[in-house]
Amino acid sequence: MNWLAHLYLSEPTPEFRLGNLLPDLVSTAALATLPVEFQAGIQRHRRIDAFTDRHPIFRRSVQRLGAPFRRFGGVLIDIFYDHVLAREWDSFASRPLPEFAAEIYASFDTQWMRIPSEARPRLEAMCRADWLCSYRETATITEALTRIGGHLRRPTDLAAAVPILVREYEAFRTDFTEFFPQLIAHVAPAGPHPAPGSPID
Repeated sequence: MNWLAHLYLSEPTPEFRLGNLLPDLVSTAALATLPVEFQAGIQRHRRIDAFTDRHPIFRRSVQRLGAPFRRFGGVLIDIFYDHVLAREWDSFASRPLPEFAAEIYASFDTQWMRIPSEARPRLEAMCRADWLCSYRETATITEALTRIGGHLRRPTDLAAAVPILVREYEAFRTDFTEFFPQLIAHVAPAGPHPAPGSPID
């Protein structure tokens, strides 16, 4: 899962939310040096990723990509699922996405000096450009995949997979809406209440 889903599945504190994002931004060694307040979010991130990567519905979505994109399926479907979550937000949350996103960005303001320096530019860009809301737009997904593909060891045009997302949107939407409640239950297994830190009042 990508950033929007990780934040949805966070406890509502800045440290937890940042901990749930930082494993994608800094090294394992750097994560280990962060204050204890961040560690629960880091563990939540790993729990989410482990469940997602081995889940048959997620793997079904990867299979929809076909060659040559299937080898990058984990990255692509993480982004595609955030696109679906952003577009289908009202099905999972009572607070509007712009309100949730603005509260997230504001909550980071007291934490910048505690965040590893290599992570700050990406997080600042997320807040400045309102990535969480803009995930609704395929143009933003294209930009995100272009950026990610350019940072691979062998740069790859991952954005070329976006036409598959557009063409097969209903299939990816079906996969996501079947999978995401299972992920919520896995993260918060006590019952059918809202996920911890979710924007549901």
